[in-house]
Order: sequence, then structure tokens, then C-alpha cells
Amino acid sequence: MRIVLQRVHRARVTVDGEVVGAIGPGAVLLVGFTAGDDEATCRKMAAKIADLRIFPDEAGKMNVSLRDAGGGVLSVSQFTLYGDVRRGRRPSFSAALEAEAARALYEAFNRALTGHGLEVATGRFGAHMTVELVNDGPVTLILDSAELF
Repeated sequence: MRIVLQRVHRARVTVDGEVVGAIGPGAVLLVGFTAGDDEATCRKMAAKIADLRIFPDEAGKMNVSLRDAGGGVLSVSQFTLYGDVRRGRRPSFSAALEAEAARALYEAFNRALTGHGLEVATGRFGAHMTVELVNDGPVTLILDSAELF
């Protein structure tokens, strides 16, 4: 499981001109799945994100977690995180989990985030989406379950 996390002032995702998910201050999560990922992976990643100290304390140091800051989450499925560009000029997505299995894990991941007390907005799985965000910091982190657990 791979996630690109961006701390934001606000963000929204639209599909066919309709806003389907929006948040104020918090984090945008671009989420991809690969073979070997399961619901346990989703739970571990959700716990990691909920307690990741990415917001400033009174001294301006990143010392406050997403949960403690009361930040929202905009979770967006993105199979292209497993794009392989080592050969040729067109990415290969063979490492990305097939759609139905990825959908089930995406839903499990979002439930796990909610279980940690986070407000979760989402994009629409499998749709062509427009994601707009105002980056805060900027703070951008890459989390890969293969490297974390």
C-alpha cells in the first residue's frame, strides 16, 4: 500500500463538475494498493496516519497529530502510484491491484481512518477526478507499507 500525503489548508475533488468530497484543514491522501495488501495493512496505515505528527504546535514544530489537530482527510484512490516507468515511455501498471480488490481495500482503509476519529471525505473510486488543494507548508510525505511494516 502506498500513500502520498499532503497537508492542506483545504481540498476538494470533483467528478463531472460535481464536488464529491471536500475538507478544510487536514490531509489529502492519494492511496494505491498492490498484491499482498490486506485489511490488516489498511488498519496499520490508518493508525500511522491518524497519529503522524505533521501539524505545528505553539512553537511551530511539527508535533501535533492529524487526529489531535482535528484535521479532515480527503482520501483519493490512485492506482497510478504503482506505475512503473523504468522501461519505455508509457508507465506499466501491472503492480497495481486489480480494481475490485482495490475497491474493497480502499473502503476498508477509509473505515479504519473513521475508526480513529477522523472525518473522511472521498473521491469516487474508478472515476476520472479533478483534485484541487491548497498545500500547507508544503508538507508532502510518501508512506509505503512495504517499508513501514
